[in-house]
This record gives sequence, structure tokens and C-alpha cells, in this order.
Amino acid sequence: MNLFLRTIFIYFLTLTAMRLMGKREIGELTPFDLVVSLMIAELGIILIEDKSASISDAIIPIATLASVEIIMSYLSLKNKFIRKLINGEPTILIENGKIREEAMSKSRYTIHDLFTQLRENSIFNISDVEFAVLETSGDLTVIPKSQKRGLTPEDLGLSTEYEGLPTLLITDGVVNYKGLEAVNLDKKWLLSQLEQRGISRPQDVLLAVLETNGNIYISTY
Repeated sequence: MNLFLRTIFIYFLTLTAMRLMGKREIGELTPFDLVVSLMIAELGIILIEDKSASISDAIIPIATLASVEIIMSYLSLKNKFIRKLINGEPTILIENGKIREEAMSKSRYTIHDLFTQLRENSIFNISDVEFAVLETSGDLTVIPKSQKRGLTPEDLGLSTEYEGLPTLLITDGVVNYKGLEAVNLDKKWLLSQLEQRGISRPQDVLLAVLETNGNIYISTY
């Protein structure tokens, strides 16, 4: 029972620390973030296995690491030198259609790696690339040559209307009152929309969304 409670406590402690550190996805973690995350996870495992460790032995090191990460992240926002030291800088691997061999070597980035990430960006010919930038997260940002980019309404001289974001009205049978208020609507209007579609109550709705074009998407259970 003690091991069960210890595991639950360490789980929530670690989860809280990770949430306080920010919302970046795993693939977007900087080396500093990744090291801290791995250390916190390792500490959690050790503290679960070590039955002689006290609760303070769990709180102090995990809280310390999370605090260091938060402080360094704040400092990196304010100081360019610290930001460069912690996060590094993007590296241009292809410039004006030409592979920069020195940058590839410095980043320890192989031609195979380059082709793999170009394919992930739907690029199959290096000759189609104007710039390719290796971001600090390890992702490759690719800018195709102007002749190889898809047409946009602006290219065709067409004007478009502002779209905005869709609004969640019901999720898992629960009405999103804040969403309704944001678009100047109320529950009475929502219920009338459901009734028009033969739905008697919000609890029968898995998802209801007010789309940017004014249409309402509804999916029932």
C-alpha cells in the first residue's frame, strides 16, 4: 500500500513539475529542456524504488530542477546570450539551392538525414529547395523555390475573407457556455439548433462546432 501511494504521489509531483515547465511538445524540446525532463523522470523512478527515501527526498530535487528550468527559460527570454547558450541557433543547411557542406558537418547532419526530412516536407528533389533551415528543435524548415510553391489566392489576385477559429459549442455532451458567449449566442439558440436536427438534449451530442463559415457541425453518440 505504501509503494502504491508513493507511486501515485511521485506521478502527480512529476506531472506538476512538467506542466509548470511549459507546454512545448517533446519534439520541440531544447537540449536543456530534454536533460531536465530526463533527470526528473529518472529521479521519479529512483524515489519510487528506494523505499527508504522520504517525501522531502522526492519534493526537493524535482522542485529544484523544475525551478532551474523555469528560471533559465525566463532568463533566455530576456537575454540573447543566455538564449543562444541554452537553445543554440538555427543552422542553414541549404542556401540559394546549394548544400552547405560545412554547416552539415558542424551539425553532424548526414545527406540521409537531409533527404529524410525533405521527404517529410513533401520535397523529393533538392533542386526544388531554395532554403532549408535546421531548427534548434531538430526539425527542418524547408522553403521551396518560388517556381515550385503552390499557388495562393494572392498569386491569383483574389481577395479572401477573414476566417478566424471554429468555436466549440458542445464537447462530450457538455455545453461550452464560454464559447457561446464569445460568439454572442446563448443556450436557447443552441437548443433550437439541436431541435432542428432532431436532437432533444445536449447530452446526446459528442461534438458540436460552429465553423468559421457559419455552418454547425454536429456529431452525436
